[in-house]
Amino acid sequence: MSTILSRSLYSLGAGLSWPERPLDGQGLRALYPRRTWAILLGGYALLAILVPLLNLAVPASSAFHFPDHAVALGGKILCYATVALAMDLVWGYAGILSLGHGLFFALGGYAMGMYLMRAIGTDGVYGSTLPDFMVFLDWKQLPWYWAGSDRFLQQAALAVLAPALLAFVFGWFAFRSRIRGVYFSIITQALTFAFMLLFFRNQTGFGGNNGFTDFKRILGFPLASPRTRAALFALSLTLLFAALVGCRMLVRSKFGRVLTAIRDAEDRVRFCGYDPVGFKLFVWTLSAAICGLAGALYVPQVGIINPSEMSPANSVEIAIWVAVGGRGTLLGPVLGAALINGAKSWLTVAAPEAWLFALGLLFIVVTRWLPNGVLGLFRREAK
Repeated sequence: MSTILSRSLYSLGAGLSWPERPLDGQGLRALYPRRTWAILLGGYALLAILVPLLNLAVPASSAFHFPDHAVALGGKILCYATVALAMDLVWGYAGILSLGHGLFFALGGYAMGMYLMRAIGTDGVYGSTLPDFMVFLDWKQLPWYWAGSDRFLQQAALAVLAPALLAFVFGWFAFRSRIRGVYFSIITQALTFAFMLLFFRNQTGFGGNNGFTDFKRILGFPLASPRTRAALFALSLTLLFAALVGCRMLVRSKFGRVLTAIRDAEDRVRFCGYDPVGFKLFVWTLSAAICGLAGALYVPQVGIINPSEMSPANSVEIAIWVAVGGRGTLLGPVLGAALINGAKSWLTVAAPEAWLFALGLLFIVVTRWLPNGVLGLFRREAK
């Protein structure tokens, strides 16, 4: 039984047990073996249907009821898993270790948070059409960059475009200057820290230290409603599934082949006539856009966004999710994010002071004895 389970989990790991060939127009079927597709689609359908059903249709007194807080926690973990997937796209397949993905995630969250703050209307503490923090700071009108922030579609687009544009501009200069390795990681960490300090300032117009909170509704639906939370959970799951399939298509294409060649021997790829800058810039920008989408879905589910989401420590933790799950596997980071954040939710309640020690110990164990992550462990057992 354990061997069958190991083989099933291993088969999910982005095709680690099958010879990798470019898709060449073969379609979605060629992305995974039939058994893997069955597991993925079955898991997606099970979570998308069963969790909302147990939450909405089963009475709270029943042992089978899925509580509201668990739905919100599940949605949050799904958003984290999407960020881990985006991180694996650049680190696992392009060899770009970013310590700034927390910034892209937070920018997407702030873009959606602006809409949610405007959606409060006059239901805030001060009864003003301005967000409460602006009234408190004696602002008389919205800043110019808040124009149109009451439009959902505009802010949803901004949640993608803002991190993507920042990543494109940063990557344009960094990759053209051939900055890579640890130097690139340090610069991304510095960028994240600079933005965190910027957003901490009240004058920036994003709520300062407190950020955005006290959201009431989204598209007219109350955020406190279990139906709304269940819908956001299903959307987060759909985003993760779509990102997984899209990234799998990318890495299995000829583009993905060049990307992995850049990861393994960038200078040789350049000598073969390819310009690595365009490949790295595209995947770097795409990864940032995926993080922005995850951040936009994260904020209405947790009810707050503040500059602490841009903390460099958060970006380091994202890298740990990827390393624990298995770098360069796509599904491994999803598994790593789920395992670590599930453990974090439990341990920070049971023993809050022990969590950081446990996380550090886990990273050491994985680095020393599990270089291929959790999926690599299942691979060894399946052989």
